[in-house]
Amino acid sequence: MAIVAQSEKVVRQSISLPSGIARRVKTLARRERTSANRVIVNLIETGLEAREREKRAFFELAERLTHSTNATEQKRLKEELARMTFGE
Repeated sequence: MAIVAQSEKVVRQSISLPSGIARRVKTLARRERTSANRVIVNLIETGLEAREREKRAFFELAERLTHSTNATEQKRLKEELARMTFGE
């Protein structure tokens, strides 16, 4: 997980969490011997990184599709792009 650099400006942000998620965050914090705030920051960073990976993967597939001349590969790439866009 990425860690916020010490010199990076910190912005105070208030959020509301559903009680079940708040319990899970507290449990993770206790298990990792850190604060709930650190757990939330790590989870957000991980989620943002995952979104970026998904976005890159989507555009890489789209690029492969535009350059593909093989009909079978085009069909497979279209199906994979559809799954990424609309789910299973």
